[in-house]
Amino acid sequence: QVQLVESGGGLVQPGGSLRLSCVASGRIFRLNTMGWYRQAPGKERELVADITSGGSTNYADSAKGRFTISRDNAKNTMYLQMNSLKPEDTAVYSCNAAASTLGAPYRSLDVWGRGTLVNVSS
Repeated sequence: QVQLVESGGGLVQPGGSLRLSCVASGRIFRLNTMGWYRQAPGKERELVADITSGGSTNYADSAKGRFTISRDNAKNTMYLQMNSLKPEDTAVYSCNAAASTLGAPYRSLDVWGRGTLVNVSS
């Protein structure tokens, strides 16, 4: 199987920055599109940004101009650089990957991490 583990969340003041990381491990054959999602208290989960294995990116309107998604395929790692954070960015941020394993290289799995809490507050 494939596991995703997020890190980098925490408490930050409005206007501050955080960098989230998502590391994939396991019997990975291929990581296709990876993405960051967030869920604020009382709200539905929403896409923040995603990135293909070739590096093409897509951002939610709320993230454009402030957040940057990137990935290091050699390290099976994805990042989210978040700048100019606002209180409304407070949420649990989870990473997602479309992945295949060495045992089933042509079967795509939808894999989720457990999430990391980002709290933007003064």
